[in-house]
Amino acid sequence: MSFDFSAAVQAPFRMQPGLRRLPAGSPQLTALAPGSRHQREKLAVLSAFADMALVGDPGFDPTPALHALARHAAAEWPADWAWDGRRAVASRLGVAVADGKVEPLSRGGFGLGDEAPRCLRGLAPAWRLAGLLSLAFAEDFAIVEADGARIPWLAVALPSFWAPAEKVGRPFTEVHAPVADNAVLLRAADALMALVTGPDRWERFVWTVTPHPRLHAHPAHVDPEGWPADIAETLPAGAWWRTERQTFIPLAQRRQAVFTILVDVQPLARSIGRGAQSATLHDALASMSPAVLAYRSLQGVRDPLLHWLADRR
Repeated sequence: MSFDFSAAVQAPFRMQPGLRRLPAGSPQLTALAPGSRHQREKLAVLSAFADMALVGDPGFDPTPALHALARHAAAEWPADWAWDGRRAVASRLGVAVADGKVEPLSRGGFGLGDEAPRCLRGLAPAWRLAGLLSLAFAEDFAIVEADGARIPWLAVALPSFWAPAEKVGRPFTEVHAPVADNAVLLRAADALMALVTGPDRWERFVWTVTPHPRLHAHPAHVDPEGWPADIAETLPAGAWWRTERQTFIPLAQRRQAVFTILVDVQPLARSIGRGAQSATLHDALASMSPAVLAYRSLQGVRDPLLHWLADRR
């Protein structure tokens, strides 16, 4: 997964937008192999909890943004995805969606069988193109609007400890109100939304350390106990490195953008190298404010993590 450690992890730690312009030709989507981890978790969520993942503001029409996303996917991954303006074909999944109708093309590979078509048929027709995009690519998707600086539509099967239904239709400032040390983000809200819905493409990175090993981290499905009481004795076992690469596919003429979220979760010890990476992460954690530590549920585990990282410098 395309997480840039050197760009994302800095000390002292500061809550900030962290946007950087994407070079021309940089991919924003990641095609999934049938049966991959992301696909399996997304398939489970969309089959059992679609109403938690697929949410839209009543009256909002996502069609232009969805079609732009489908075109973008075809441009980046022509061997895996086709789009003619009406019909989307996910060739590796063996499924097409045209005008809200599901067309199985072949049995899915890696044991998926008929699960993908069955999952898509279980969705309302208006959501089936979004569902196909979600199963074909690792990213989750949302639509952001400069006017009102709001998020009117989300297809997010793998949220990071937040509920899509609580974000839909709300302004940027409300969505980010719970974020710790958020003053810089909130002051820049209108400018940020104007920037990401303009003609250029942008990306940013987010990271944390968590006891939760799954990609899907909806608050309704996360262990409320959090870190185990003996984590200081078991580290690095039980600690996971959760990252996000976020990008924006602009629809400048509509003052909208498709917001892409690529989540990855790996064991902490496998993800953080000895030497410079451990030293940088140590210093970033050490410089977090009490509010940020509480927001990220790290307050009780910071000192054990610092000791472990210090031994790896």
